[in-house]
Amino acid sequence: MTVYEYGSKDSGMVLIQPVDDHDLAVMESEIRAIKESAGDSFCLKAIKVNSWNHDLSPWKAPAVFGNEDFGDGAENMLREILKLTEDRSRTYCIGGYSLAGLFSLWAAYQTDIFSGVAAASPSLWFPGFMDYAGKHEIKTGTIYLSLGDREEKTRNKIMSTVGDCTRELYDQYLKKGLNCRLEWNSGNHFKEPDLRTAKAFSWAMRK
Repeated sequence: MTVYEYGSKDSGMVLIQPVDDHDLAVMESEIRAIKESAGDSFCLKAIKVNSWNHDLSPWKAPAVFGNEDFGDGAENMLREILKLTEDRSRTYCIGGYSLAGLFSLWAAYQTDIFSGVAAASPSLWFPGFMDYAGKHEIKTGTIYLSLGDREEKTRNKIMSTVGDCTRELYDQYLKKGLNCRLEWNSGNHFKEPDLRTAKAFSWAMRK
């Protein structure tokens, strides 16, 4: 597992983000945006994901777009990430964009080590996740959700459910008394992922 560190490496606040090459290409922009919004007292550990659809998926599911099915590598990915959280004197927040956002939410159902979840445009359309969330308790009290206002306007029938899924999950968390924010961004799924992720982490850090 390759880990890239940004920010203050000795900070007591550690942000953990699964990333791919596209995320790494704009990571400096994300870091600047977090510093501008929430200050520079944080360390961000970017975890390079080798197989996006496999390593971040909590269970197997058929392809929704393209030809690549989803695997069940999330459990192993989380096991590796938890090795980075062994210093219990530090605070850990997990987050990410798209499928990494979904993985971050799922991870918080598995362990209480994370003080918050920063899920920017998470793939809540993922088959079976909403049913899973309805039957299990998330183990953090701070959750940020966001979505682009054009993301649900797609011809893909499964992915077009993302808006309703996001609203439903937000309502579910509020009814449970959790500290949850839902923010709507302008544009489709591919607009400014670095800035959307920065907003997610900044809010979760301050809470």
